[in-house]
Amino acid sequence: MKRMLILVSLIALLCHAGCGTEHEEHKKEEVKFLVTSPLRKDTSLTTEYVCQIHAIQHIEIRTFERGYLNKIFVDEGQLVRKGQLMFQVLPVIYRAEFHKAQAEAKGAEIEYLNTKSLADNNIVSPNELALAKARFDKAKAEQALAKARLGFTDIRAPFNGLMDHFHVRLGSLLDEGELLTTLSDNSEMWVYFNVPEAEYLDYKTKINKDNQVQVKLLMANNQLFEYPGVVTTIEADFNNETGNIAFRATFPNPEGLLRHGETGNILMTKPLENALLIPQKATFEIMDKKYVFVIDENNVVRTRHITIGAEMPHLFVVKEGLTENDKILLEGLRKVRDKEEITYEFMDPDSVMAHLDLYAE
Repeated sequence: MKRMLILVSLIALLCHAGCGTEHEEHKKEEVKFLVTSPLRKDTSLTTEYVCQIHAIQHIEIRTFERGYLNKIFVDEGQLVRKGQLMFQVLPVIYRAEFHKAQAEAKGAEIEYLNTKSLADNNIVSPNELALAKARFDKAKAEQALAKARLGFTDIRAPFNGLMDHFHVRLGSLLDEGELLTTLSDNSEMWVYFNVPEAEYLDYKTKINKDNQVQVKLLMANNQLFEYPGVVTTIEADFNNETGNIAFRATFPNPEGLLRHGETGNILMTKPLENALLIPQKATFEIMDKKYVFVIDENNVVRTRHITIGAEMPHLFVVKEGLTENDKILLEGLRKVRDKEEITYEFMDPDSVMAHLDLYAE
């Protein structure tokens, strides 16, 4: 009787274990994974470069002569016009020097005219006339120099521009060449950014010389600048330390929003023909190498190494390792193992690409 009870218990236990295994296998079969294929299409790649923004003209305003700062006619941050008077250095000394030179020039002129009259009547020699003429010319030159020095006491704007902050204050004693302020012409802006050698070569080989490449400016507040710019020049030499070369783009700035010294990011878009695209979420990384799970004709998962050619928002451009006919696992990458058989639902790649933001993990 005891043996029979043990036998019945063993049978019940085996039945329960068998039913549990069967239930788990059935549950496993019910799990369907989402699968798609790479999409081949023409697209474009936008690359960001950190940039520095410069005014098309940005100069230092300095004194030419030593003296006291007598007057300031402008204010910091003010827009000034070409020829507008900005500063005046105390002109008393230079005005006196000019009047002195003017008087000496007048005296030399009278002496020359008298000597010329005598020479015309053969009273003095031609050499004496020549000496009088030389003294007169020297006096005129000194008068012109004094006038120029007097003129430098009035400091005027060399072009339309925006004033920066003042480095001196009214009444300051100024040395020759002392910095007063800076002046920026912000009507157009030069934006500099560094491009790696490989991308420079792509640019030079694929861009038509007659066509200027348009770029966009992403400002520091993460907003796009309203007006596009064009790449206008490339510097002559590469930086041996970084392997980069500097590009310069020119942007119009009619509202004056951009200022000298700002930073941002240049967005340069280039076409990609016949690119093979896959979602970034369909990949995983092992030892700095990218892999995907490919589903074979027997519905078995196979690990495959791929080479990435470029990166886009939510997408990778595949250089090697896949074709548009392959089926790749889109979701549940952590739930499967290599060489495991799965059931799946196929999703059209166009639909997948259109909803990547929605499906992003």
